Amino acid sequence: MTVVPNTVQTAVIAGASGFIGTHLVRRFTEAGVEVRTIGRSGSAVWGDTAALASVLDGADALVNLAGRSVDCRYGKRNADAIFSSRVDTTEELGRALALCRESGGTPPRVWMNSSTGTIYRHAMDRPQTEDDGDLGTGFSVAVARAWEQALADAATPGVRKVALRIAIVLGPGSVMTPPSTLARAGLGGRMGPGTQKFSWIHLDDLYRAVVLIAATPALEGPVNLAAPGVVTNAELMAAVRERLHVPAGLPTPAWLLELGGVIIRTEAELVLKSRWVSPGKLLDAGFTFDHPTLGPALQEILTPGGVEAPAPVRAH
Repeated sequence: MTVVPNTVQTAVIAGASGFIGTHLVRRFTEAGVEVRTIGRSGSAVWGDTAALASVLDGADALVNLAGRSVDCRYGKRNADAIFSSRVDTTEELGRALALCRESGGTPPRVWMNSSTGTIYRHAMDRPQTEDDGDLGTGFSVAVARAWEQALADAATPGVRKVALRIAIVLGPGSVMTPPSTLARAGLGGRMGPGTQKFSWIHLDDLYRAVVLIAATPALEGPVNLAAPGVVTNAELMAAVRERLHVPAGLPTPAWLLELGGVIIRTEAELVLKSRWVSPGKLLDAGFTFDHPTLGPALQEILTPGGVEAPAPVRAH
């Protein structure tokens, strides 16, 4: 079990019912941290800013993970929901933190707000760090920019703010389900050109990174949460096939991914964009990844028999 520094005795998790939030709640609780939650249910619900301020009062850290899934078509209704579920909740947390202080309370010392590694451009030439990364264009990037701007604009003096630029998160029940299903069906070859980069982070390393950030005052602004072992899409699919003992897989051309996205109501961008995210600030802060490379990480997530393995809890 990761030992949480005594700087974090109480943590507030917003968006606690999601894939990442559920894991963080469990890991913090196992480490003896008092966890308060914000969401559609929990310690406080969205829309009741006074209740949010009360939940935030006296906490050591706030982690906001709220946001609608992007695994859908970006029509107007979905696009509006994706945008508002991120920006509106971030703005409300800013108001709640301000109200907490105005009411004589003590807001958390650090506010870690989810963002995304997708904020960077389609990168095939070099990794994108927090210091020299180039922001991209398009709907997903516009959402990420507005998300981070809402965090930056919040009037919260004395609260250290960190935008978590999270790469694709791997863990049981994660985004590995579709590729593994394709591989078992004989369709586990490269997707599109196969040269596009796939940046990822193991769920346990994400939790450990959050703990480090909470305990490191020098970490602020954008922080990339991505493993150093970036792979191409072709390498990703090869690793999945190897783990599942599938000898070969047919490739999927880009035009078929675009067509398939329309049929299953998702966007081909999710697999065709080259995400090359480098964890510059984490490495500079001395963070050591338990899962730096993809192959061993998949050993813990996928089993050849078709059942995703449970995430282990290690002693550190």
